[in-house]
Amino acid sequence: MSNPDLSLLITRALGVLEQLEAWLPAAPKPVDWSAKAFRWRKKGATAWLEAIHITDNIEPEDLLHIERQKEIIDRNTRFFMSGKPANNVLMTGSRGTGKSSLVKAMLNKYADQGLRLIEVDKTDLNDLGDIVDLVNQRPERFLIFCDDLSFDEGEVGYKALKSVLDGSIAASGENILIYATSNRRHLMPEYMQENLKTTYRDDGEVHPGEAIEEKISLSERFGLWLSFYPFRQDDYLAIVYYWLRQLGCPEEHIEASRTEALQWTIERGSRSGRVARHFARDWTARHLDK
Repeated sequence: MSNPDLSLLITRALGVLEQLEAWLPAAPKPVDWSAKAFRWRKKGATAWLEAIHITDNIEPEDLLHIERQKEIIDRNTRFFMSGKPANNVLMTGSRGTGKSSLVKAMLNKYADQGLRLIEVDKTDLNDLGDIVDLVNQRPERFLIFCDDLSFDEGEVGYKALKSVLDGSIAASGENILIYATSNRRHLMPEYMQENLKTTYRDDGEVHPGEAIEEKISLSERFGLWLSFYPFRQDDYLAIVYYWLRQLGCPEEHIEASRTEALQWTIERGSRSGRVARHFARDWTARHLDK
């Protein structure tokens, strides 16, 4: 074969390779392990841990009137960091009461000791096994964080979560826990007709139907349940005043904020820590110059 023919063949072969590369999934991006938080990302058939270097700087001291919940999750996280047995945690209850913030506060408190956080969307829960394999040999300890977790009828991600909670993580390594938040105690919708399938024995023993058992069983796989409740009015106002001081609002304007702070909750339909912080930002911005 002459040199011109060989050159033409090589050129055509390179063109074919370029076309094939366009169809192949991209190589996963290298993980920047210097970050203290990560987000599991997917694009087509490629998945990777995206480093998050700028995180919410909230501390446990910033979370008021959830002392019991804070004490329990701090103790569990402390056990986890020291290599003692620790539980996966499900936090449920009213929106804006500090569930997600509490997880972020644990990260900030224990990051210097090697704690890391991986945020996973519920649509990516089928990838939990891949995430476990990826971090299994790392020296850090990881919280897999599933925020606002719930499942609708027909979704299959809960099966992967059940599998992991049942022991797959423990079998793969002891450097992972799952911390999840949800507004649903049982994570899945429940319907009145499902209660009709409940059976009752002569001795009074109750046997829920299979559909109910399936939905309850997912929540039961979490070792710790923490419930969060709406704040009382005085607790809400205390949180407002706390954030006003943290944001540098002049002291003489803090007490004057009471009426507007309560009106703010009526407009939002919620008396929560999140609403209190949003109001404090608005009030402070309007009164700093004064």
